[in-house]
Amino acid sequence: MTNDTDPSALITAKIAALGGWRGATLARVRALIHDALPDVVEAVKWRKPTNPSGVPVWESGGLVCTGETYKDKIKLTFAKGAALADPAGLFNAGFGGNTRRAIDLFEGDALDAAAFTTLVRAAAAHNAAKTKKS
Repeated sequence: MTNDTDPSALITAKIAALGGWRGATLARVRALIHDALPDVVEAVKWRKPTNPSGVPVWESGGLVCTGETYKDKIKLTFAKGAALADPAGLFNAGFGGNTRRAIDLFEGDALDAAAFTTLVRAAAAHNAAKTKKS
C-alpha cells in the first residue's frame, strides 16, 4: 500500500505502475535529478480524477522540472527553461511560449546524462538567483 501523502512514495508507485520503457525512463530521469541536486524536493501536483497519480515535480528554490507521462513519451518540462542555456540542444519541445521549455523522450531515445545534469543544476541556480533578488 502506498502512502497517499508522501510525494516520494507516490512517484515510486507511479514509476512502478508505468513499467516498461516509460517507467524505466522516468526512474532514470529521477535518479539523474537526485544526482545533480541531492537536496531536491519531490512533490506530486495536479492530481485529478483523470490523472489520480498526478505529475511528479522536482523543486529546488522553486520548480526545476516536471515529469509528465503520456502514452508515447515522457515530457520533462522546465518551468524557466527559456532562461537557461542549452548548449547540448536537449530542449525539443515547448518553444511556443516565452518561459517554459521541454524535453520529450520517446521510446528508444537516449538522454545525454551529463548535459541533463548540467541543465537541472542551471535551473536550480536560476531559481536561487531569483530568490536572492527578492
